[in-house]
Amino acid sequence: MIIVFLTCADDLEADKISSILLDKKLIACAKKFPVNSNFWWKGEKDSANEVLVLLETIEEKFEAIEKEVKKLHSYEIPMLFSIPISQTTAEVSKWLKEELE
Repeated sequence: MIIVFLTCADDLEADKISSILLDKKLIACAKKFPVNSNFWWKGEKDSANEVLVLLETIEEKFEAIEKEVKKLHSYEIPMLFSIPISQTTAEVSKWLKEELE
């Protein structure tokens, strides 16, 4: 299991990408949160109100998620990365595998 982090420009973009990833069985769940980001972009400090989406999936799906995100996302370089989950319950693991088959 991994959690994929994706920052989107707004709710509409977050919902569109999440829905497509769910329809393609690349993720089992998407959770979104409003965030204010401060960052460097092309040598300048910037900030933006964005939407952070946490995508629950398995490692084998990351490349396909990346491909879809690059097609759908409005950013030149979408902020997309994953972190492995070292432990979860047997029930969560079973649910995730069943939903992503």
